[in-house]
Amino acid sequence: MKKTIKYFMFALMAIGAMTSCKKDENKITFNGGTSPVLSANLTTTIPLSYVNKDNPAVTFSWTNPNYQFTTGLSSQNVTYIWELDTTGANFSNSKKKQLSISGDLSKTLLQSELNDFMLNQLELAVGIPHNIEARIKCTIGGSAKTELISNVLKFTVTPYAIPPKVQVPVSGRLFMVGNATPGGWNNPVPAPAQEFTQVSPTLYELTLPLVGGNSYLFLPVNGSWDVKYGFEGGNNQNDPNGDNLKIQGGDMKAPGASGTYKIQVNFQQGKFKLTLL
Repeated sequence: MKKTIKYFMFALMAIGAMTSCKKDENKITFNGGTSPVLSANLTTTIPLSYVNKDNPAVTFSWTNPNYQFTTGLSSQNVTYIWELDTTGANFSNSKKKQLSISGDLSKTLLQSELNDFMLNQLELAVGIPHNIEARIKCTIGGSAKTELISNVLKFTVTPYAIPPKVQVPVSGRLFMVGNATPGGWNNPVPAPAQEFTQVSPTLYELTLPLVGGNSYLFLPVNGSWDVKYGFEGGNNQNDPNGDNLKIQGGDMKAPGASGTYKIQVNFQQGKFKLTLL
């Protein structure tokens, strides 16, 4: 009886080993792919103009990376990330533009789109030639292990001026009010202490001590509540370090730490920003 049990156990172990080997043989592994080759219908310069803003600016195309597994070519959808950055930044710029493209092997940008990327994403000056570069990254399922990166294309582009995203104050002046400021919600506010300096036609700056976590608004006319600038969303729902602006918007929440801040209001981009000094 003992011999019978022993033979039975050996048989089970043998079957288990054979099954394990079979599983290993059927294991699917990733064998890599070929980095996509990026090309464009233009070579060195991409012309932009407000008159032609609705016309195509440039078309990018790229090859399929042909991801392969032990079972053959992958049938999974490939995700492509198109990236735009200034030349020399090596795509490490926090302001670089990224577009996610699923499945397609080309992307056409309108002149208005590319111009917007340069002005409001890369924050480049208008009317001046800038050197930019583009590339494509691809993955399967967003996995870093499958990432492949294309060659880099370089261009010279001169962005054109566009109307500000948020209308600039007709008064040409801007004031800050709220319990985050020394003057509180009293209106009129202390001037010139809480009046911005107009740095450019669309950029205003102010340095002011703020009470952390409290609220504020921007006023174009000191002493009047008729027009105000605030956050584009609900009251105090903004990113305290800076966010999107709109006329008649909601109250804005200051950063949590009290201190002296540089407050910038950029009507061209429709954004405000606070920096602790």
